[in-house]
Amino acid sequence: MPKILGIDIPGKKRVEYSLRSIYGIGLSRAQNIVRKAQIDPVKRADDLTGDELTRITNIIQDGFVLEGDLRREVAQNIRRLISISSYRGIRHRKGLPVRGQRTHTNARTRKGVRKTVGVVRGKEARAAVKTEIAATSKGAVAPKIPGASRVISAPKAAGAPKTAAASKA
Repeated sequence: MPKILGIDIPGKKRVEYSLRSIYGIGLSRAQNIVRKAQIDPVKRADDLTGDELTRITNIIQDGFVLEGDLRREVAQNIRRLISISSYRGIRHRKGLPVRGQRTHTNARTRKGVRKTVGVVRGKEARAAVKTEIAATSKGAVAPKIPGASRVISAPKAAGAPKTAAASKA
């Protein structure tokens, strides 16, 4: 594995593709670098000579901001957006998509794993919730609703009679 700027690049791949393992170099930049260094694009990274590696290194150092400096610059740009409370900064702070994507159904990459609200899963947890509800409802007093003339009771069971006359029959 040859090293360029202290970064190991994959040796089995073609030069233009192995340069992409450096943060800040994409396909078009890698192709431009190979063209400027006058290297055969079909050549594998392991087959590069020391002279070719120095040519690539010089071209990269002269024209591009890469790796740590680029990461720092991007982080500073995001911090600046957050500090001025721009729309994009607020979206970064909340962890939501920044560039106008929908959030109703997608955006799982930015929002993270779904957090289920209001549903208890598992038999043990469901039983614990039921006992907690039963304990709180036994000692509870019906709420006073202003303007209401009658007390609303809990719904009757499905098989229960509807009226007093129906219960006598």
